[in-house]
Amino acid sequence: MSTPDLPLAESGGCGDGCGCGGADADMMECGLDPALSQLLADAGLDPVEVEDIAHMAIAEDLDMASGGVDVTTVATIPEDAVATADFTAREDGVVAGLRVAEAVLSVVCTDEFEVERHAEDGDRVTAGQKLLSVTTRTRDLLTAERSALNILCRLSGIATATRAWADALEGTTAKVRDTRKTTPGLRSLEKFAVRTGGGVNHRMSLSDAALVKDNHVVAAGGVAQAFKAVRESFPGLAVEVEVDTLDQLREVVEAGADLILLDNFTPALTQEAVAIVGGRALLESSGRLTLANAREYAATGVDFLAVGALTHSSPILDIGLDLRAAE
Repeated sequence: MSTPDLPLAESGGCGDGCGCGGADADMMECGLDPALSQLLADAGLDPVEVEDIAHMAIAEDLDMASGGVDVTTVATIPEDAVATADFTAREDGVVAGLRVAEAVLSVVCTDEFEVERHAEDGDRVTAGQKLLSVTTRTRDLLTAERSALNILCRLSGIATATRAWADALEGTTAKVRDTRKTTPGLRSLEKFAVRTGGGVNHRMSLSDAALVKDNHVVAAGGVAQAFKAVRESFPGLAVEVEVDTLDQLREVVEAGADLILLDNFTPALTQEAVAIVGGRALLESSGRLTLANAREYAATGVDFLAVGALTHSSPILDIGLDLRAAE
């Protein structure tokens, strides 16, 4: 099969409004449709990174090294067939990643496609609710289906889980916060999903904030020594320090830590830690946390609850793509 017949478009499916200059332009300059790019940027996402992830997902699904053809779709669907399909929630939850799903469609669609948006990221949705309708070549819809759904279901699952924690903390001053326990290559999207669900992000990388953990403490010869080493090397950077005991807590708060992570403290010890710190540093609880005890920890006065499970263990939100029957 010749290259023009492949379901994956090298041009990225740009619309008439794209200023990329066509298929010969550099992919970094091409990007997505400008309006879609702006929506992604407004959500705090890098449109170029989203496009790269979309290309990677489709390239993996097509297995380009083995021919790069959706053999079932090419065999069963006429090349000129056009259809409308609906992204539909199969269960209740919070949706996240709708514009990312559009980006996946954009890199597949060889012709322009029409979208009708029925929901926005962050919306609570119910089973049976239409989220997004797309009209384009049927082959392209079916080729993009699984990659778009994989990302959309994953991000919506994270947003749904985060919303449950945020709801549990409503009325307190504490916020649920993620960690770096993310899927390699998808950190920015998964942390976006946390924000969409009502949580807040911890550091995005090892370079934008310091977190002194137990292994750093061992290597440095003590918790205060580790904190001071980081502060001296990176004086303008916020420094968080993990502590296991109230004695360590007293050391680091006197040393001037900006944020202190209370590792596996009970609610009673957490309340005592809040009193010791007295507002001189922000406090984050980690370990022992469940939805059932989240509010008890929040009531102690801590600022954050660190929940790695938001990104490493959230089940997907079941969303399907339903092709409408021909009329």
